Amino acid sequence: MTKMLRATALLTVSALGLAACSAGDDGLDDAVSSLETALESRVLETYPEFADVIEPLAEFPLTVTAGEVERGDDDDATVPLTWVWDIDGHEWTYETAATLRFDSDAEVWSVDADPALIADDLTADESLAVSYVAPDRAEIIGADEEVLVTERPVGRYGLDKSWIDDDHVAESAAAVAEAVDIDVDDFVARAENMGDMAFVEAIVLRPHDAEERVANDFLEIPGANVIETTMMLAPTSSFAREILGVVGEATAEIIDGSDGEIRTGDIVGLSGLQARYDEDLRGARGITIAAVVDDEDAEPRVLAEWDATPADPLQITLNSGLQQWAESVLGGTGSASALVVIDPATGDILAAANRETGGFDAATSGRYAPGSTYKVVTALALLRSGLSPDDTVTCSPELTVDGYTFHNHDGYPADALGEITLREAIAQSCNTALIGERDRISDADLREAAEALGIAGPDDATSETQRAANLIGQGVVTATPREMATVAASVAGGRTVSSHILADSAEQPASTLSEQEAAQLHELMRTAVTEGSANLLAHLDPPVSAKTGTAEHGEPGEDGQLPTHAWMIGFSEGMAVAVFVEEGESGSSVAGPLMEAFFAGA
Repeated sequence: MTKMLRATALLTVSALGLAACSAGDDGLDDAVSSLETALESRVLETYPEFADVIEPLAEFPLTVTAGEVERGDDDDATVPLTWVWDIDGHEWTYETAATLRFDSDAEVWSVDADPALIADDLTADESLAVSYVAPDRAEIIGADEEVLVTERPVGRYGLDKSWIDDDHVAESAAAVAEAVDIDVDDFVARAENMGDMAFVEAIVLRPHDAEERVANDFLEIPGANVIETTMMLAPTSSFAREILGVVGEATAEIIDGSDGEIRTGDIVGLSGLQARYDEDLRGARGITIAAVVDDEDAEPRVLAEWDATPADPLQITLNSGLQQWAESVLGGTGSASALVVIDPATGDILAAANRETGGFDAATSGRYAPGSTYKVVTALALLRSGLSPDDTVTCSPELTVDGYTFHNHDGYPADALGEITLREAIAQSCNTALIGERDRISDADLREAAEALGIAGPDDATSETQRAANLIGQGVVTATPREMATVAASVAGGRTVSSHILADSAEQPASTLSEQEAAQLHELMRTAVTEGSANLLAHLDPPVSAKTGTAEHGEPGEDGQLPTHAWMIGFSEGMAVAVFVEEGESGSSVAGPLMEAFFAGA
């Protein structure tokens, strides 16, 4: 509680370092001006009672303006003061009056230290207090207006130290930790270090997860307790977790960097979209400024109040059913993997699933060599150079460029070597055929082709070998699974597609991909299914068009071979898909079955 003002005290203007007089008058105007400055800047060190009263509002900007001075007799005057506070963007304006008295012996003006000078009708036994109320956090809404993130029931499992003697804390804490399957030593240490009346939280679980994880005899442990509450959660614990992110109490780092907008105990986004759009999802907190007395039974006297304003829901494009299906399809992968689904008509990201990524959003942020899926981009550049799908190219077993020898993928069919059409080269994924046509296209041509398919193109190559490697999705070429799904979406949609996850960013760019070009690429990708490396998808109905990809990366293993990424991109009615597996033998054998399973069940 702040110090109280004594109504009989005087605040001497000169003691505050304020001008007391000026030539030709008794200095009243200067004294008033100095009073304005002192109050506004809160430079009141020599009269701390004033400073203490204003201190709860110290973080808010203030303007104090004096009105016309009304003189009484020769030694007193009254001046109205207009106070304008900026309270988190809200204007709080009110008027008070200051009474000034002149000491003719000292030639100094003093101010009556009436508490009402500071705030409207403030009395000697009151002080100012500021309180905040956070609005409910906004929901996240997906496709078809389905609520994805909202308040869902959870249980906070832990140890209530107020229920047990100190001698039993360690024993009970160990039992609680074992019952909810967390680290025993860590939880015991936390329990022993917290206060005697503390509830020591062990874990927060959804009801379904608690049924599977928490021991049946949990509540029989002395001091064990579960607090039923709610949290902002998605439908399942894994649902688009890397995309949506999580919420929790603000960390010290977040609070320190918020310029006072976030306070201890506030719930904020800690990762993903929850963090990126935290300010939008938090809404505007309610603020109350009150005059309070040191009596817990007394009601605060409200001086100013602004209600909390909930934020509007964040509208995104994820489709709940497709997202959960995509996550299910990836469920059996032992390597980091991702599956992205885009609506070719709108660019909406309908699903972005991750698996075994350690919380990293590989689906939309992970950049990897795309391998032969990038041949769709190269094919467009070659078509623009004048080559047609039926024109002949040479598919040799190997091709050396500037001292480096390129090969085709393991298992490349021998009957597809030699003079073949561009259509067959794409269908069978012949590396040497595309590299052999490299003089037809420049780095800029490849970049423009990529941009026409909705993604950024690679930087210029620094060597002839690197330029050759770029044509088959190696070299300096990298892409996210989202970007490669966008390539498939552009072909399927017949125009340049820009993918997005926010519903309000659906406007599509001017297309630099012609309908004829898209139709030719569609034909090439369909041939890869009917006659080429993606033929495991040939039985699907409705029909799928696709392109496989295998990309070397990293350092050679014990066998001297480089590890490989496995890719496949494809599309069917209303959906363009990219599948990525970080460690996979080949696109057709590893990513292909995942693509097949997705389209079969979608």
